[in-house]
Amino acid sequence: QVQLVESGGGLVQAGGSLRLSCAALGRTFSSYDMGWFRQAPGKEREFVAAISWSGGSTGHADSVKGRFTISRDNAKNTVYLQMNSLKPEDTAVYYCAAGTRSARALQYDYWGQGTQVTVSS
Repeated sequence: QVQLVESGGGLVQAGGSLRLSCAALGRTFSSYDMGWFRQAPGKEREFVAAISWSGGSTGHADSVKGRFTISRDNAKNTVYLQMNSLKPEDTAVYYCAAGTRSARALQYDYWGQGTQVTVSS
């Protein structure tokens, strides 16, 4: 069992940066691949980025490639999403998830409660 708690969301102007954190409670964090997803109002949840359990392999959605970076610190039981050059279309609730590294939400077993990111133009 893994409990996930996201933090770091907020309101930022276009072009700004935020770093999201996802802290995992449980001793098996390092055995899970981790992902970030987002959901904007009226839209389906979409894949943002994923990272393997070791941190050695990552993947990012085309819409965020070159702007967002996923990373993890297994000693701190935390996964991060560094978001730079933010755009208004990045506005969404961001969720972290633990499971099998994939762009498909169904491959993840545990989800956090989400953190709101709002980018103003």
